[in-house]
Amino acid sequence: MNILLDDISFETSLFPFGLVRSVAHMRAGILTIFEKWQFYFPGKVFIASEKLISDFDKSNYIKYPANFIPSDKFLKELSVRNEKIPFTSDCKLLEHPWQIFEFNNWAINEDFKMITGGRISEKVPLSNNVISADNIFIEAGARINFCILNAESGPIYIGKNAEIQEGCLLRGPVSIGEESRLKMGTKIYGATTIGPNCLVGGEIKNSILMAFSNKAHDGYLGDSVVGEWCNLGAGTSNSNLKNNASNVKIWSKEKNIFIDAGKKCGLLMGDYSRCAINTSFNTGTIVGVCCSIFGNPCPPKFIDSFTWGKEKYIFEKALVDINNWKKLKGHEITETEIQSLKNIYQ
Repeated sequence: MNILLDDISFETSLFPFGLVRSVAHMRAGILTIFEKWQFYFPGKVFIASEKLISDFDKSNYIKYPANFIPSDKFLKELSVRNEKIPFTSDCKLLEHPWQIFEFNNWAINEDFKMITGGRISEKVPLSNNVISADNIFIEAGARINFCILNAESGPIYIGKNAEIQEGCLLRGPVSIGEESRLKMGTKIYGATTIGPNCLVGGEIKNSILMAFSNKAHDGYLGDSVVGEWCNLGAGTSNSNLKNNASNVKIWSKEKNIFIDAGKKCGLLMGDYSRCAINTSFNTGTIVGVCCSIFGNPCPPKFIDSFTWGKEKYIFEKALVDINNWKKLKGHEITETEIQSLKNIYQ
């Protein structure tokens, strides 16, 4: 049985996410949505927008929406029954971008059960102070010394070859991705996911950095989602709660109106976007894909894709800047990325 994740209808509903790459590649918890499915159905999961349907027998696949986040229990049952089953109450459906951080506590716990079951963690070095050691899993090659790990309120997962430098404080549920680095004295509150190959410092709470992104210096990030290949300048912080404690309103690109996002919502930043030092983001700020934010310490609450300061980003310059950032981590922009970005720009 093959799985087809239908992502065709999510062009703007989860803006600024799901534009450059499929909604299925968004990270919620430790894994991306695609990786969760792939864990139980290796080599049998396909994404509609990537046009891989012809790669398998069309008569032998079942379809689920790409914004559906399955629980570990759901995937186990599906793998046993080998036929489509309806959504269950222990699963989640992403209908708004802020739900990515709202579901993250649940998602980290689900993924932790999935990927650590029956495995043995690397030992926590004795220099660390640990609470609830049984709820901590460390992959091979991870380096962590002279830190405090408190997994009493939720699991702590530290990926392969991650580095947690001296003086870091982690309170679960927390996931630190493969090859990521936490600089000295970083404070991470749950429920937070630092994706693979990220560089992190300062204070973070209930937030997600998808992958290859930096928040390398002091400043606060809370109730927020940051896409891939982003950079937050030193001292950057966001508000996540209004002064009058009323509900936060965010701009919906799909509906062209402000909509209610609940009591807390910080920064929602799309892929390849960057901001200058000491940027202060208002509650419920939306930043599109490939923006360079500078010249205003408190930017507007909605910044559309390909904004450079207060102007339109010149496309060719945007590609050069993206490639320069990718080279810092040993990568280069791909033709697939260029085509996706061109479609967004046009």
